[in-house]
Amino acid sequence: MKKTFLATLCLMTGMTIHAQNIDVQPKPQQVQETAETIALAGSYQLNGTDEANPYALKKLKQLLNAESSDPKGLKVIIGERGDKAIRKYTKFIPKQDEGYFIRISPKEIVLAGNDEQGTFYAVQTLKQLIKDNQLPVAEITDYPEVRFRGVVEGFYGAPWSHEARLRQLKFYGDNKMNTYIYGPKDDPYHSSPNWRLPYPEREAKQLKELVQVAKENAVNFVWAIHPGQDIKWNQKDRDNLLDKFNKMYDLGVRSFAVFFDDISGEGTKADKQAELLNYIDEQFVKVKKDVTPLIMCPTEYNKSWSNVKGGYLTTLGTKLNPSIHIMWTGDRVIADMYEGDTEKGGMKWINNLIQRPAYVWWNFPVSDYVRDHLLMGPVYGNDLHIANLMSGFVTNPMEHAESSLLAIYGVASYAWNPDEYDSDKAWKDAMKAVLPSASKELEIFATHNSDLGANGHGYRREESVALKPIAERFLNEYLSKGTYQMADFLSLLNTFTQMVEVADILMTNTENPALIAEMKPWLIQHKLMGELGEEVLALTNAYEQGKAEGFLRKYKHIKALQQQMFDVDQTYNQNPYQPGVKTAGLVIKPLIDKTFAKAVALYNEKYNAQLDAKTDYMPHTLTSDVNQLKHLPLRQKTNRVLVSPANEVIKWQGKGSMTIELDKVYPLMTIDIDFGKPEVATWGVLEISTNGKDWQKVDFQQNKNRIRANGDKTPIKAVRFSNSQDKEQEIYMRNFTITVEK
Repeated sequence: MKKTFLATLCLMTGMTIHAQNIDVQPKPQQVQETAETIALAGSYQLNGTDEANPYALKKLKQLLNAESSDPKGLKVIIGERGDKAIRKYTKFIPKQDEGYFIRISPKEIVLAGNDEQGTFYAVQTLKQLIKDNQLPVAEITDYPEVRFRGVVEGFYGAPWSHEARLRQLKFYGDNKMNTYIYGPKDDPYHSSPNWRLPYPEREAKQLKELVQVAKENAVNFVWAIHPGQDIKWNQKDRDNLLDKFNKMYDLGVRSFAVFFDDISGEGTKADKQAELLNYIDEQFVKVKKDVTPLIMCPTEYNKSWSNVKGGYLTTLGTKLNPSIHIMWTGDRVIADMYEGDTEKGGMKWINNLIQRPAYVWWNFPVSDYVRDHLLMGPVYGNDLHIANLMSGFVTNPMEHAESSLLAIYGVASYAWNPDEYDSDKAWKDAMKAVLPSASKELEIFATHNSDLGANGHGYRREESVALKPIAERFLNEYLSKGTYQMADFLSLLNTFTQMVEVADILMTNTENPALIAEMKPWLIQHKLMGELGEEVLALTNAYEQGKAEGFLRKYKHIKALQQQMFDVDQTYNQNPYQPGVKTAGLVIKPLIDKTFAKAVALYNEKYNAQLDAKTDYMPHTLTSDVNQLKHLPLRQKTNRVLVSPANEVIKWQGKGSMTIELDKVYPLMTIDIDFGKPEVATWGVLEISTNGKDWQKVDFQQNKNRIRANGDKTPIKAVRFSNSQDKEQEIYMRNFTITVEK
């Protein structure tokens, strides 16, 4: 943090500057403080109330419990640049958008914004400065380094509830985020085919309320439309789009976005997109006067999908009106942002093509491609020195709104003052903001629920960081020698016991019911994982002590716990994409599974037994030369092997193929496929093999988008689907299921 001496206050109070104690979220740009504090007064003389931001003024009055002004009270001056009340403080106000200046002295409190949002943020900072009815004698000069900061509700899956959105908007205001982009993929009136239709009365009323609450919290409510899948490039659909925007304008919306992501066909043409967006910009945005610059999400929204020679991005760069923002997810769909250069990638690469700073759509902690996980780890990985290379930074969260707040808090801190961003501090502070009464317990739970597991995008996060070296040391010694250090054993045991304890504590917490309800399936699984760890350690100890009977007792309990975890996985969170509940998968589960398998192997060898040492695992494999397919995880449900669906368009190159090899030969019942396209039969070839080497073509029937092949119990070891043509095909991986007889 940039610090200067508060000479005038030092002279006035006789105090000296001391170490920085002011702790404000997000971290301010400049703080000047003394060791002195002032007590909050019983009454206040409010100045500037006629001109100041009314929402900031309302917050201030609530904060100070001062509905009316008292001429004898402590003077409080509030307003924006140009207001009469703060004219003499103008030189102190930073000229950046949303900047503000605060002065707290024994004589007065000054809250001066460069604009109305700046004044609102000054009040939010004042709120954080109050501790035990005291305020520090200080000056703060502050402003955001990234112009637009916030959240895009742009995930696939169940959209947030109205109540969740209301809570979110207040959280954004508290943390100085100024943008909420409404774009849930499963809102039928946001996307095809109903984007042309007005919202029904109930939904329209709710949107109107959201717009108002956003305004009260200094948040731009950006309504996004997703018309690209079936839009016609004609005047009728232009009029349909403008008509929909006007209807949203009547509901109070003053910020708009148009999404062309995850589509195929005619809607992907850059010149047509630019022509349409320019038309909206000129016939709607500029005409309305009070509408903010348009935002668009391109079809090629990341580098790995970009065909630079095809000219899509350069067409947008040259033809799209300069005021229109272009969103970008990075080098891949899921990626962290870095500076890069104009040749190899990064922010400079994309900015060079689109001829403007990119508007970053950061796909974390979104989990719509790993829905069996909660992603509650810290925000890290983005370059801390690229604020000048982006026009905005918004996070795409999980469908679990409250659980996403940990990451949203971190993004708020990062985007406001990235140079001074402290990932670990922001994460721990977020716990206190989201669940103050059980922040330590929440931290332990979140520590083990951070990674995504294997996924098609290859994006991973650190998990169980402090435990990792202990777990590795324990495993290395135990797997190689069958021994371990008692200190490591006790550290692991303490971790497992904590997992059980915090799960119980959190499940009974009533401070944030919405958060606990979201986490409950994972809390149940987390507790079982902790109990499993305790019992596996007890199993190893029983073997070491030569207690065969005790070993068998623990073995039976472990098998029962494994069954319970399987039941939880089969009962909760049964979405059609990645159903189930996974927890502590990066460090703790492999540790438990490998330790169990080794202990059982030692027992079997010593006592000539045949105990089953298996833990759950995926025995089947998927291989592909199609980049977007080769990392998709497989799932096994009883007698079905499934390829996890993908949300985005899959570009299946000519002659490309995907192969699923089973762990052994099974009688084939059926193969069911849905690639979201009716013409797959014209290019697709389905084959089966009994040995993974010799292939036999299988005829299939296609009904609209659905394909089915009957196996008639033919023995199979592998299934392959290929693009028989040289031409690239675009599909949606919605379903690929192999059903066998067991």
